[in-house]
Amino acid sequence: MSLPPRVLVPAAIGATPPALGGRVHEFAGATMGTTWSVRLVAAIALRREPVRQAIQAALDEVVAQMSTWDARSDLCRFNAAAPGTWHVLPEPFHAVLACARDVAERSDGAFDPTAGALVDAWGFGPSQRRGVPDAATLASARAVAGWRRIDVDPARRALVQPGGLALDFSAIAKGFGVDRVAQALDALGLVDHLVEVGGELRGSGVKPDGQPWWVELEQPDAGSGERTLLALHGLSVATSGDYRRWFEHDGTRYSHTIDPRDGLPIRHGLAAVTVIHADCMRADAWSTALNVLGPDAGLALADRLGLAARLLVRAGDALVERRSAAFAALLR
Repeated sequence: MSLPPRVLVPAAIGATPPALGGRVHEFAGATMGTTWSVRLVAAIALRREPVRQAIQAALDEVVAQMSTWDARSDLCRFNAAAPGTWHVLPEPFHAVLACARDVAERSDGAFDPTAGALVDAWGFGPSQRRGVPDAATLASARAVAGWRRIDVDPARRALVQPGGLALDFSAIAKGFGVDRVAQALDALGLVDHLVEVGGELRGSGVKPDGQPWWVELEQPDAGSGERTLLALHGLSVATSGDYRRWFEHDGTRYSHTIDPRDGLPIRHGLAAVTVIHADCMRADAWSTALNVLGPDAGLALADRLGLAARLLVRAGDALVERRSAAFAALLR
C-alpha cells in the first residue's frame, strides 16, 4: 500500500475566499521549445480566444527578446554584435538581466547568464553538436564568459558588448515567462489561475471550490521517493535536474547543467533541486544555482538566504532528500 503524499502549505492559504460562480477553463500551447498550459477560473461564458491570445503574446514577447535559438531575438543580436557597441534593452530583457546578475553575485558565479559559449561548446545550445569539447574549444568558451563582464548603463538601460560575450537566459527565461503570463491574466481580471511553462509553475488565488492549486513536486524518476504536494497559493515552483537533458560519452554521463566556474557539467550527484519562491523567475534561476553548487554548498546557501529548497541526491539507486529550513517550515 502506497503512503499518502506529504503536503506543503503556505501559512496564508486560508485568507482568500473561493472564486464562487466560476468554472475552470484550460488552455495549452507551445513556446521556448516546450509546452505551456494555463488553468484559470472565470465565468462559463468567458470569451476564450482573447485570453488565449494574451497568453501567447506574453510568451512570444519573451521569445522575441531572449531566445538563444532565433537569430532575430534581441539576445542573439547582442551576442553577434561587434565589440564596443551599446544596445538599449527592452524593459523585460533588462529586468531578467538584473535578476540574473543578482543571482550570479549571491551565488558567487554558480549561476552565470554569460555562459552561452560554454553551453554551446557542450552541445546544449543552438549548434547542437554533441560530445566532449577539446581543450582549445573549452578554453575559448571560458575566455569570453563571466558575469562580471556585464556592463549596463542604468540611465539609458543599455548594455555594451565587450567582445564575444554570449548571454544565455535558458535557466531563467521560462520562469520569467510564467510570471509574464500571470501578470497578463491579472490585467484581464483573471486572478485565480495556475500557469505552467515547461514544468515551471505559478499559482494564484483558488479554485471555485475554495481549494488552492495543488501540484506534485517533480521527481527525477517516475515512482521514486515520497510524493510531495504543494499548494501554489501566491507561490511559484521550479526544478532543475540532471535527468532532463544529457548525453553519454565513453561510459560517462554528461548533464546539460554546466558549472560556469570551471566550464564542466556538474558531477556531484545532485539529481534535482526544487525551489519555491514568490517569483517563478527567481525560483527558476535559484534552482539552477543551487544545482551547480551541489548538496552541501547549495543547501548552506539556501539556508543563508531563506530559500525554500529541496535537494535530491543520488546514492546508488536511491534518492536522498535534503531540505532547507524554509522548505521544512512549509510541511504540514
